[in-house]
Amino acid sequence: MIPFKYECPDSVEGAISLLRQGNARVLAGGTDLIPQMREGRRSAELVIDLKRIPELTTISELTDGGLAIGAAVSATKIASHPRIASAYPAVAASVRLIGSLQVQTRASLGGNICNAAPSADGVPAVICHKARARIAGPEGRREIALEEIFAGPGRTTLGPGEILTAIVLPAPEPCSAAHYLRFTPRREMDIAVAGAGTWIKLDENGAIAEARITLASVGPTPLRAPSAEARLIGEKPIQSLIEEAGRLAAGDARPISDTRGSAEYRRTLVSVLTARALAACCGSLGLEVEAP
Repeated sequence: MIPFKYECPDSVEGAISLLRQGNARVLAGGTDLIPQMREGRRSAELVIDLKRIPELTTISELTDGGLAIGAAVSATKIASHPRIASAYPAVAASVRLIGSLQVQTRASLGGNICNAAPSADGVPAVICHKARARIAGPEGRREIALEEIFAGPGRTTLGPGEILTAIVLPAPEPCSAAHYLRFTPRREMDIAVAGAGTWIKLDENGAIAEARITLASVGPTPLRAPSAEARLIGEKPIQSLIEEAGRLAAGDARPISDTRGSAEYRRTLVSVLTARALAACCGSLGLEVEAP
């Protein structure tokens, strides 16, 4: 690894100031950045550790009932947080899929997002929950829908000197549920060949009022499945409907063929995983819908 300078600021403003110093990169956990630097895939003259910035290492309750998860909060802390476990169980479950137990004590959801890998397991569930990204930079602070942060494999829409400070989850909506499923060749510590996050909300008649489906590892960025989402709206969840939604989600996917699987194989996985995740949402809402 090429030698680099290391700084550990205690404020967001301090981190932004340091980012102006040439070839600098921020470190929220380091579980992606350090291996990439060792392998020569990324370089940095200065590494800025965010783990000592209170704003970035705290999970805060919001006045509207939502939560703000600091970008450098570890996966372990997120998964074990009582409010996240009860109100956003799909988020808690998905961060438990990031690497090993040891990795999860360092890895952060913010880092998983900013690494911008299409296969990131921590991303689909938070997008399904309508999460927003808080961003700070030289020009001030802004907030965008989380899905807008992805520009391509390994690339984000963050501008020069900007950092992700928090992931904001809105208050849980009544009669709603989310779930995330992935397929990997091995049970643990593997990259998803395909993944599907789903979220549905029922109206007073038991029909689906809103639906969000986010796919992993089948496009250059995490992908929404608009055709599948639209098909679900206004319908009562039954097996034939969720299976059709799975097929439509497969059509919305944009997979490639590589050493881990062909494009067609990935589409098949999307169809099955989406339908099973939707069935799991139904089960959380007390509905008996058999998964394919």
